[in-house]
Amino acid sequence: MKAAVCYGSGKPLVVEDRPDPVAEPGSVVIEVERCGLCGSELHLNQGPPRSYPDGFVMGHEFAGRIVESGRDVTGLATGQLVAAFPAVGCGACEACAAGNWILCPTATRISGGFGQFARIPARAAIPLGDGLSAADGALIEPLTVSLYGVRRAMIQPGDRILVLGAGTIALSTIFWARRLGAGRIVAMSRLSRRADLARKMGADAFVAYGDNEITDAAEALGGPADHVFECVGVPGMLGKAMNHVRLMGRVHSLGFCMTPDEVVPAMAGFKGVSLQFPVGYSVKDFTYVAGTMLDGHVDPKIMISSVVSIADFPATFARLLENNTENKVQVAPM
Repeated sequence: MKAAVCYGSGKPLVVEDRPDPVAEPGSVVIEVERCGLCGSELHLNQGPPRSYPDGFVMGHEFAGRIVESGRDVTGLATGQLVAAFPAVGCGACEACAAGNWILCPTATRISGGFGQFARIPARAAIPLGDGLSAADGALIEPLTVSLYGVRRAMIQPGDRILVLGAGTIALSTIFWARRLGAGRIVAMSRLSRRADLARKMGADAFVAYGDNEITDAAEALGGPADHVFECVGVPGMLGKAMNHVRLMGRVHSLGFCMTPDEVVPAMAGFKGVSLQFPVGYSVKDFTYVAGTMLDGHVDPKIMISSVVSIADFPATFARLLENNTENKVQVAPM
């Protein structure tokens, strides 16, 4: 099979031939039809504090059809369209007891979506219902990231919501905040070209970063934000979120910043700010998204900006490390 392979931080991806995976007991082999590129993969490829090992095949936002099942696999059929849940937990730790396999310290991480075939544990193969495509399936993971964050925020009807960023996680946060009863929602980003997309996903207004952004956001919201969702993941954004949130408000970090982000505790303390770092989700969350993602006010596939072949993916990946106009890029390996 063809796969896009990582050979160290900062080095270009290489498309090469890899042995086709073979199903083992308790696993299935999937012919990958779509795999989304996550912003975390771009960040990790850029180097420490975490990075990918040589020879690694990335891709954890993927969906495809089962082509082979190993011994002891039940409830799944050849030809069935499934999405890959990105981790399988140990079953014995506190995270697993809470249903959040993503946080399990010894979890088996699921990747390989940037190859034509991938072997995954059968427990990680989530069947997709009628009406869902592989493109839908590859969006379930980022949509579930945001669903978990919005649910953990415990938004009350009418709450004012400010979302920092306009990438996939930010747009998905807007999508769920609208679905789960928020009041006014404002998206804030330096990328004004995303304003129309943010509105389609459920935002009431779009505000650009700038010298008057605190006043502009509060005017668009009808008051300071009750909740600020930081969905950018670069240093400085937590401090910006704390500047925007109201007295006794809540900041939720979904940006997954991998480098130190300095904040002033006293500034947060004198505003009584609560700060959350919601990471992960459960299989129940994942299957909920799979079952409801097309039932809302908009089809989330409008977030997909490009679909590229595996042959073109290394060049696309390199381009996305620089300034670009893409949102969600999906790879069609076959």
